[in-house]
Amino acid sequence: MPIFSVTLGSFSSLSVSASLSKSDLSPFLNFPNKLTLNLKSPSQSHQTATTKLFFSSNTQIHQNPDSVILQRPSPADPNDAARQARRSSDWKAAKAYKDSGVVYNGRVEGFNNGGLLVRFFSILGFLPFPQLSPLHSSKEPDKSIQEIAKGLIGSIMPIKVILADEDNKKLIFSEKEAAWSKFSKQVNVGDIFEVRVGNVEDYGAFVHLRFPDGLYHLTGLIHISEVSWDLIHDVGDILKEGDEVRVKVIGIDWEKSRIKLSIKQLEEDPLLETLDKVIPQDGSVDPDSLSGSDSSGIEPLPGLETILEELLQEDGIYDARISRQGFEKRVVSQDLQLWLSNAPPTNQRFTLLARAGRQVQEIYLTTSLDQEGIKKALQRVLERVP
Repeated sequence: MPIFSVTLGSFSSLSVSASLSKSDLSPFLNFPNKLTLNLKSPSQSHQTATTKLFFSSNTQIHQNPDSVILQRPSPADPNDAARQARRSSDWKAAKAYKDSGVVYNGRVEGFNNGGLLVRFFSILGFLPFPQLSPLHSSKEPDKSIQEIAKGLIGSIMPIKVILADEDNKKLIFSEKEAAWSKFSKQVNVGDIFEVRVGNVEDYGAFVHLRFPDGLYHLTGLIHISEVSWDLIHDVGDILKEGDEVRVKVIGIDWEKSRIKLSIKQLEEDPLLETLDKVIPQDGSVDPDSLSGSDSSGIEPLPGLETILEELLQEDGIYDARISRQGFEKRVVSQDLQLWLSNAPPTNQRFTLLARAGRQVQEIYLTTSLDQEGIKKALQRVLERVP
């Protein structure tokens, strides 16, 4: 007959008959600790049994070759159901905040390499660093993002919920969106702002707008085409992170929360300087910069003659000829550039300017087309001319 060796906590071993009943084990079953029964028989020391023996609804024995373990499950925590119900309710609240766009004031409880950990009722959500308002980095430009994040722990931050996915447990916030709701109403097309340059990309520079309170609340983009009147290939040649410049608001996309800015539109267009000064419109003549009394003697800029011939093939254009030429104060581009006048055609005559190096040649087009029609005709011509 096999003998069961019973060990409980620090108690010494007990020899118990194999005919133990449920009532005989009850003193051990009422003990909260784990109870191990070592099953060893002289004749069955390597026996492999896998039977589960159930003594009651909340106590069971798992038998293996060397031991039997008795363990009573922990009683259910009555607060678990309440906590789960609250979390489910808070997820519904998060979705409601996202759908409504209402700003929530969340407490920053920590951060990691990617962003801030922000409390939303009983849920801990995430605010990626790119979704921070420029306010913080502009206040402390010499600090790293990790140092800034450490200083924000414990603060209350206005945020918007931009993702609430209960199934995947993803709750994402944006401080930028909250700042847009508050400060974008103070921005209008045509406004001029002092800005600080942030990230510089191939296609343009992101800059932070300074508001009357002296703080930077919103970010806008200066596209590469709006950085300078001169032809530039690398924005980084003109703008560096931390630079302070003045910009003009040229567009606002309210749906996408974007502001379009320009530096060059605060400067005088060098082409208009050519029209007004180098090539005077009042008929006065500067012998050093203007020639045109005999336009037939003006040699077209390289490539221009072919373009004029092609323009005459377009419907609605009856004549295209060089009227006069002048010289700019600086070289804008060595390549041939064509510029359309901002003025609409007058008496079927439209002004076109060709530029290369310092030379500018004024071209008169006799046409029945409007400004948009001339632009399309010119685009077709340039596609045909190599």
